[in-house]
Amino acid sequence: MTNVRPFQALRPKKGTESKVASRPYDVLNSAEAKEEAKNNPQSFLHVTKSEIDLPDGTDIHTATVYEKAKANLQQFIKDGVLFTEDQPCYYIYQLIMNGRSQTGLVCVSSIDDYFSDVIKKHEFTRPEKEQDRINHIRTTRAQTGNVFLAYRDVKEINDIINNWKKNNQPVYDFKADDGIQHTVWVINDDNTVNTITKTFAAKVPATYIADGHHRAASAAKVSQQLADSDAAKYFLTTIFPDSELAILDYNRVVKDLNGLSKEDLISALQDDFTITQSPEAVKPSQLHEFGMYLDRQWYILNSREGTYTTDPIGVLDVTILSNNILDKLLDIKDQRTDKRIDFVGGIRGLGELEKRVNSGEMKVAFSLYPVTIEQLFNIADSGNVMPPKSTWFEPKLRDGLLTHLI
Repeated sequence: MTNVRPFQALRPKKGTESKVASRPYDVLNSAEAKEEAKNNPQSFLHVTKSEIDLPDGTDIHTATVYEKAKANLQQFIKDGVLFTEDQPCYYIYQLIMNGRSQTGLVCVSSIDDYFSDVIKKHEFTRPEKEQDRINHIRTTRAQTGNVFLAYRDVKEINDIINNWKKNNQPVYDFKADDGIQHTVWVINDDNTVNTITKTFAAKVPATYIADGHHRAASAAKVSQQLADSDAAKYFLTTIFPDSELAILDYNRVVKDLNGLSKEDLISALQDDFTITQSPEAVKPSQLHEFGMYLDRQWYILNSREGTYTTDPIGVLDVTILSNNILDKLLDIKDQRTDKRIDFVGGIRGLGELEKRVNSGEMKVAFSLYPVTIEQLFNIADSGNVMPPKSTWFEPKLRDGLLTHLI
């Protein structure tokens, strides 16, 4: 049984939404955020990356940064840039990227569901990243970062959302500077709100964290620290049916060949893969197929039978790559901490892999077939966790459009 609730969102005054809405705090470093918010005093980056309003070099984990975030948020409210909805509502959030649309329900999800594993996870979290968001939430008393959840399609919920979109005007509808269209509707009818709440409880046995494990973990820990706050018992989520989602590839680049020559590496790979040269960049078209870019040449690698297991983790291409190449041949044991490896989201294209190898910064690149949403569900259901950097979701939800105050 999934426990979701409507909430009174803090959201932008009509006409300011495109200026307020900002990319998620964790996809930008401080310098990038400062540049993006330049000449835009209404950017929500002043709340989520408030170090941009402090002297260069400020430690982003100091109390000063969190207090500045709180002050900036309160100033937005005082100036009327942001206002609080006058009743609890659900919200529909549609994103369109490159002609492809996906629509989710913005709500607050139960912290109890998080702890009882009704909300399922597939990644480990890092304590320092959790602590950053804990400090931000506790100081601002706001959940500014949206957790991206998925669930197996339920026709009744899809019908409610589609009918509301068809019969009601959105409150926000704008194209961001990256070309992605963002459209938001407010569901403020009591009967519809109640129907949504009851349908999720009756029809959705579990939801799955697609993106935002650190935000979810931080909200859960804050709820334990703020036992006097009923609002803190829920956290900000946008829930998408699985049919709406697409996972992009998450590729790897490695700085060196662990002392091997190009010829040595190719020879060693043949134990576990068939290898053919490709005249063009290799975007794998099926599971267990990989692209490799080395010395300005692309190769197609196909896993040989018997080189991987069929359990939910072992069958993943990120696991096959890790076990049979990164660990076995290149001596990369822990991708979370090894400085010789980096990760490139599929949104950046294969050209980014070529660029980083051709520049001499990296020695070899590997392109992967994307993890499927069903694989993600299976791993979460089994209680396992994926290898690091397994999934990349696009498009990203924008911060600042809908905030949950606690």
